[in-house]
Amino acid sequence: MSSLRFLLDTNILSEPLKPQPSQAVIQKITENQQSIATASVVYHEIYYGMASLPDSRKRRAIAAYLQDEVLAKLPILSYTTEAAQWHAIARAKLRQVGLID
Repeated sequence: MSSLRFLLDTNILSEPLKPQPSQAVIQKITENQQSIATASVVYHEIYYGMASLPDSRKRRAIAAYLQDEVLAKLPILSYTTEAAQWHAIARAKLRQVGLID
């Protein structure tokens, strides 16, 4: 991680999930693969969005992307991934029962 140059935010990290992703963004991600990371709070935001969806093709696609592209290829900077997952699931459950927006 000594060559870390870019910290990806949610809008950049989620770009590949769009129906028509920006090829310029995808190219930059690919070109800089060895120099990028994300923060666990960004992972949380995308995981929360996935956890808020009903079981569907979209939810499974996001889950696969998070597993195969994000967790497998990017350093995720603290807080821990487990905390981000727990937080996302808890937040989704609170939203489902109307305790948060």
